[in-house]
Amino acid sequence: MQPISTVTPGQLPEVLLNVAVVRPVFLWGAPGIGKSSLVRDFAASLGLECVSLLGTQLAPEDLIGVPQIVDGRSRFCPPEQIARAEPYCLFLDELNAAPPDVQKAFYSLILDRRIGSYELPPGSVVIGAGNRATDQALARPMASALVNRLVHVHLRASAADWLVWAADNDIHPWIVDYLTQRPDHLWSAPPKTEEPFSTPRSWHMLSDTMRSYGEDIGDDAIALLANATLTPAHSAAFRAYLKTVRHAYGLDAILKGDARWPAQPGDRDLLYFLAETFRARMVKQLPADRRHASSSVRQFAFRAKTLLVELAEISLEIAQLVIATDDDGDPVLPSWFMVEAARDLPRLVAVRA
Repeated sequence: MQPISTVTPGQLPEVLLNVAVVRPVFLWGAPGIGKSSLVRDFAASLGLECVSLLGTQLAPEDLIGVPQIVDGRSRFCPPEQIARAEPYCLFLDELNAAPPDVQKAFYSLILDRRIGSYELPPGSVVIGAGNRATDQALARPMASALVNRLVHVHLRASAADWLVWAADNDIHPWIVDYLTQRPDHLWSAPPKTEEPFSTPRSWHMLSDTMRSYGEDIGDDAIALLANATLTPAHSAAFRAYLKTVRHAYGLDAILKGDARWPAQPGDRDLLYFLAETFRARMVKQLPADRRHASSSVRQFAFRAKTLLVELAEISLEIAQLVIATDDDGDPVLPSWFMVEAARDLPRLVAVRA
C-alpha cells in the first residue's frame, strides 16, 4: 500500500488517541522506524498493558483456541494471553506478513472485538502494524475484507522527532551531534541486497554497541560497528565525522584559515565529509538574492571561492560535487554565487600560482 499522507512519530500519539480508541488501526511503515516502540509507549500513556502478537509466528488455532466440552457442547477457549478480564492494548505486529488463514482468524477480533464467546473488555484498543512490499520486507497481500476493517495510518521517519527522543534515551552524543548535522542520514530505503541500512533502530544499535566498548573505543572498532549497522555511505560519512571530532579537525578551522583541506590519500573519506559539510554550510548561509547578503555573508562567499580553488587542487572531482546540481538537475547554490565563482575563480587560481 502506497501512502497518500503520512505522520511523524511525534504526530502519531494524537492520531492514535483519537482513532485507536474507537476503531482498529493499522500502522504502515518501513523496518526500523519505531512502530513497535511507539505503540507500546501509546499503550503505556493510557495505562494499558500492551500484548504483542507476531503474525509470522502464529497459527489460526493460536487465536481461536482449542475446543472444550461444556454441558455437552463444544466451546472454543482463546488463549489466556488474549482472554483477559482487564482492558489492554492488543498489538498485532507483522499482521500483513501472516499467512492468509491467520489473517482471516483476526477478522472477528479486529472488527467485532471478539473471538468465539470472548469479547475484548471495554476500553481495549486494537492496533496492527506491518511493512510495505516496497520495503523489501516480508509482506503478503491483505484481503479486501481485512483492509476494510482497519484505519490505515502511514508512519515516516523524522529526524527532528528522533533527536528529541535520543536526548532523553542516552543515545551516544557523537551520534546525536552527527545526525543533528546530517538529519538526512537517519533513514535510508531498504536495499535490494542483504546488507545493513540506516534506520532509527540501527543508529540506536550503533549507540548501544559503542557505549559497550567504552570511552576508549578505537577507530577500527568504530569502523566495524558502523559498517555492521549503517548504509555504507552513511557509515563512511559518520567515521569521517568522528575524525573531525576526535582529532580536532573541523570545517570551522578551515574556514578561519587555521587548517587546510586534508590532502593525504588516507584522508579521502574525511575530505568527502568536509566537502559535503562545506556545501551544506553554503546552502544554509548564502541567500537566494545577493542584495540580502550582509557584509559577513559576502566575506564568507569570498572565502568559499578561495576554498573551492584549494579543494580543486586536491581533488577536482570533490570540488565539482560541492557546486553540483541536485538529483533533479536543479541548482543548489544561489545563481549569483555561481556567477561570481565563474568570474573570480580564474583570478584566484592565478594568484595562488
